[in-house]
Amino acid sequence: MTDLQELYQQVILDHNKSPRNFGALENAASAEGFNPLCGDSIKLYLVVNDGMVEDLRFEGSGCAISKASASIMTTLVKGKSVSEAQKMFDVFHNLVTEGADAGNDSVELGKMAVFEGVREFPARVKCASLAWHTLHNALLGKESVASTE
Repeated sequence: MTDLQELYQQVILDHNKSPRNFGALENAASAEGFNPLCGDSIKLYLVVNDGMVEDLRFEGSGCAISKASASIMTTLVKGKSVSEAQKMFDVFHNLVTEGADAGNDSVELGKMAVFEGVREFPARVKCASLAWHTLHNALLGKESVASTE
C-alpha cells in the first residue's frame, strides 16, 4: 500500500469513527437514501436559504465507506450554493465511476479524492455514492428514496 493510499484509508476510518455533522437537524427538509445491495441507509437533513446550503446533517447506518462519504460530503457542501453542490455531485460521481483522470483536477476533488480507489470495487461505489445521490435528490426536490440501484 502506498503512503497516499494509507493516508486515504486513515481519513475514511476517521470519518467513520467520528462522523462530522451526524444527527438530526430541526426545522430542515429531509431526504432518504437506501442501498438495497448491502442495507446502508441514510436520512439527510438540509436547510437551504436563498440558494445556499446553510446547514446539512445526516443520520443512518452503514459501512465505513458509506458513513465516511456522508461525513465528508456534509463538510464539503455546507455553505455552498445549490449549483455548487450539484457540481460537486457530478465531480464525485465521475471520480468513483471513472477515476480522477476523467476531467477532474486534484484541486477540484479536494477531500473527495480519498474515494478514488472505490471505483475498482463496484459494490463499494454504491456505498460511497449513497449520500451523494440522496443529496442530489434533496437538491432537486425529489420525494422518492434515493437508491444506488
